[in-house]
Amino acid sequence: MNKTLGAKDLASGKRPAEAAIRGFLFFAATVSVLTTAGIVLTLGKESLPFFREVRLAEFFLETRWQPQIDSFGILPLFTATLVTSLVAMAVALPAGLFSAIYLSEYARPRVRNALKPVLEVLAGIPSVVYGFFALQTVTPILQGLFGRDGVDVYNTLSAGLVMGVLILPLISSMCEDALSSVPGALREGAYALGATKLEVSLKIVLPAAFSGVSAAFIVGLSRAVGETMIVALAAGAGPNLTLNPFRAAETMTGHIVRISGGDLSYDSIDYNSLFAIGLVLFAITLALNILSNHLVRKYQEVYE
Repeated sequence: MNKTLGAKDLASGKRPAEAAIRGFLFFAATVSVLTTAGIVLTLGKESLPFFREVRLAEFFLETRWQPQIDSFGILPLFTATLVTSLVAMAVALPAGLFSAIYLSEYARPRVRNALKPVLEVLAGIPSVVYGFFALQTVTPILQGLFGRDGVDVYNTLSAGLVMGVLILPLISSMCEDALSSVPGALREGAYALGATKLEVSLKIVLPAAFSGVSAAFIVGLSRAVGETMIVALAAGAGPNLTLNPFRAAETMTGHIVRISGGDLSYDSIDYNSLFAIGLVLFAITLALNILSNHLVRKYQEVYE
């Protein structure tokens, strides 16, 4: 006999399909939270023996990372990560923002539909391909411009430039979404007052979408900090405390890749140091995400 839901059941939302969907969504949220907690616990558990032997002051302030002589200063790895990330953002931020403004405010639908897949193709290329491109193409170009003596074969500049191309589609897509969400009434009002297309784009639409644009920038920076294969192949394979982008230097992620692929004994200080570096990377990305959420809440515009 067929059973039908009564009005009372419908009002109370007790439909089986909705209950199943609600349960699945709760399960998915729980898995994500437990996964994050598991990552934190694993990093903390494995890095704790390292910090029992290495003082925090030495870890964060020492200028040498040489496990062979028990010197574990993360500054050389951190500065290399900082240089490559800043170079990448110097490429991706203006290019991503201006391309988003063009796609959102200037491009015709046919042009937009043709350009967006091109950007998405850039996002789909494996990062290891970008790494070889930086090493085999970008570095020789830099050496031709600045001289072979001035540019190392492995250098943070080529890695940062190519990394900027990698994260360009991410920033462009997020910025375009933020710009497109600005109501058309703001544009029409500005045009009615005699504003030009450029003035509307830069003085009306961009400030109104500031929260989304700033979030895109921070997400792009997080992506640059965590990038691995490009810096592992093109930046260098030895810790070097330098801010010169033409010199070789090893980033935190690059060091983890290089050392973890070697012959490390389990539960040694070298092995545990990898988790300490991973914990620092996690803390950096967590801080950037918290900053992104704060900016979104503070500057988000609500339109009715």
